[in-house]
Amino acid sequence: MDRTVRVVHKTQEALGICSFELVAADNRPLPSFSAGSHIDVHLDGGLVRQYSLCNFPGERHRYQIAVLLDQNSRGGSRAMHAIEQGQTLLISGPRNHFPLAHEPRHSLLLAGGIGVTPILCMAQQLAATGASFEMHYCTRSTERTAFAERIRRSSFAGRLHLYHDEGRGQRKLALQPLLANASQESHLYVCGPTGFMDWVLGTARAAGWQEDRLHWEYFAATPVATSDDMPFEVQIASTGTLIPVAADQTVIAALAAAGISVPVSCEQGVCGTCVTGVIEGLPDHRDMYLTSEEQAAGSMFLPCCSRSKTPRLVLDL
Repeated sequence: MDRTVRVVHKTQEALGICSFELVAADNRPLPSFSAGSHIDVHLDGGLVRQYSLCNFPGERHRYQIAVLLDQNSRGGSRAMHAIEQGQTLLISGPRNHFPLAHEPRHSLLLAGGIGVTPILCMAQQLAATGASFEMHYCTRSTERTAFAERIRRSSFAGRLHLYHDEGRGQRKLALQPLLANASQESHLYVCGPTGFMDWVLGTARAAGWQEDRLHWEYFAATPVATSDDMPFEVQIASTGTLIPVAADQTVIAALAAAGISVPVSCEQGVCGTCVTGVIEGLPDHRDMYLTSEEQAAGSMFLPCCSRSKTPRLVLDL
């Protein structure tokens, strides 16, 4: 259920990064959430953006998010950075597509840049429960390191390892030995820019890490070439209705034009809001949400970005 919240604090956390502390406009407790959760924030112009919660999961009197001002912004980060203290926002309830695994022997938390937001929440949760973990946080420079002072003052400061590509404290993460020396019971959590995440996950897989020990959340999708896209059609299983999808049209847009609404949020294949079952046909997966095993099974796809390799997809709608 959507809630109206008020921005009670806006803080410059690092160069280009602001945090926002949100409380319920009606002063009632906010819905509980778990580490790794995010909320949808509704902005002017019909924009909806997802931001990870980075405060302690036990808190219900507030939510905290942090937003990087992206120079290639599609409008969301610019709109958020224009928000001032005292303004109200409409947000969704928390959802979690990036949860902590149950009782792993040890957790490796890897954050790149603004990807620290869900990782920070996880570190707070693990520290509170006395779990074994370590946090590795990579940024371009000290000036771009959000929440550095907060982490240094935290109970888990001794488990933090900071790395900077440039400037003061320049030091690179030695990823291969870190992953090679981890125990077989360790779980890896990673969030950050696409290139950083691809590097971490690719290195882990090359080192023999099994997929069930790898956990990730992408903030943005990798660009996909669309010049060779072809038209196809989708069929609604419950009614038999056939809906054409043009070469330059998303399945979500085609469904909406036919009066069929599917919940959608990021429209990039990242958040998983629009996951839809597939009964027949072969999806052309272009998302960064489903696992490779889920994509290979072909029983679901994300209609906001994915297409079809067959002339028709029969959807479980």
